[in-house]
Amino acid sequence: MRKTGAAGKAGKVGNTRTERVAGERSLLVGIGISAVGIGMYVPFTLVFFHHVTGLSFAVVGMVLTVTGLAGLAFMPLAGAAVDRFGAKRANLALYAIRAVGFALYPLAGSLPAFAAVALVTALADRSFPIVQQSLIGEVARGSARDRLQASVRALQNAGMGAGALLVSGVLALWGNAAFDHTALGNAAAFALAGLLVGRVRPARDAATAPAERSSAGSGYRMVLRDRPFLGLTAANFLAALGYSALSVLFPLYIATWLHGPESLTGAAFTLNTVLCAGIGVLVAGRVRRSGARRTRSAALGSFLFAAAFAGQIVLGTIRPGQTGLLVALLAIVVVYTLGELIHSPSGGALSVSAAPEPVRGRYLATYQLSYSLAAALAPSLFTALLAVDGRLPWALLTLTALGSALALLRLERHLPADAVYAEPPAPVTGSAPRPDRAPAPASGPAAVSVEA
Repeated sequence: MRKTGAAGKAGKVGNTRTERVAGERSLLVGIGISAVGIGMYVPFTLVFFHHVTGLSFAVVGMVLTVTGLAGLAFMPLAGAAVDRFGAKRANLALYAIRAVGFALYPLAGSLPAFAAVALVTALADRSFPIVQQSLIGEVARGSARDRLQASVRALQNAGMGAGALLVSGVLALWGNAAFDHTALGNAAAFALAGLLVGRVRPARDAATAPAERSSAGSGYRMVLRDRPFLGLTAANFLAALGYSALSVLFPLYIATWLHGPESLTGAAFTLNTVLCAGIGVLVAGRVRRSGARRTRSAALGSFLFAAAFAGQIVLGTIRPGQTGLLVALLAIVVVYTLGELIHSPSGGALSVSAAPEPVRGRYLATYQLSYSLAAALAPSLFTALLAVDGRLPWALLTLTALGSALALLRLERHLPADAVYAEPPAPVTGSAPRPDRAPAPASGPAAVSVEA
């Protein structure tokens, strides 16, 4: 069992220069370009597909809901595909599917055609986070994973914001007819992103041959026996509910409980996006260089979430005037965003590193379900609580964020050492060498020790 006093030693190691990843620049540029493509349609989803296909809003909404649910069911298969064929191949396949799907949308004027294209595209969209996280695990080791996690998140926020601004400008110039050209622009963005990501090179010890990958036949049974990883997934579900707050709960809370102007929602979103894109890498780098254990930095992010949510309860009780409301809301958004910037890279790298390499795809598919389940439950859960009292959903989120932080701290001694630490801490002079991995609990799978 690890000695807790070694954290200080880890801090010294955390100051070392992080190794660069082969093809890293191409990988990040490709992710940024694909994020622009996503930003070109996500904020206008219903309007986008209504004008591209000519179908009614009701029909478009129904098709997107059904295909989105089907995409969730496909996620376990995507995890198995990563384990069998490798994350890079799966990543390129999903980019190709998304490129072809958006190129076909302008031709999908009938309901069956639109449903077919939307289904294939939804399968790729829902599976993409699994494959992208697996790719980071395949190409990077140690603290390079944390750095890539932070860079990817910053680029995704910046790219999506740029894509939304780009479409807004295009629509202002050419009107709704520009949606067809936007769809083709999305296709081109995904195709170019795939070409760039194709230049990345997996780490040498991650290039497991397909035959070796497919030999990990225990599959999801292995995941279900790994209680520490399931605990990590449950802790992330509690935190993921908080990630849904800004997009789902904020607008409703401001309009129905605080009776504030809609412009406050736009200000909150803008501030969050600017901070994520502008200082995300800086904040994550500071955390990484401090040598903090990933479990503890992720827990700190959850604690900041809880502080922001508690602040909303106070704000909803006091209900200040317009100026006080604006200042308080923006201050809360700053605290919330700092929690996001600290939790996301550490939590992501923790999940990638805790997953045994031969079955990493299956592990991360399970982990990503925590985000998908939280996103699916959030709208109905938040609206039901908001109808009773506007402070209730924030009270729930405060408790779930605190629960996530405490769970991460309790799980620390049960998770692999190379997952908890971005870099192995230097052994204390005169002490026995530290094992590469913490001993697994008796209930955990013996096969967890397969990761190098």
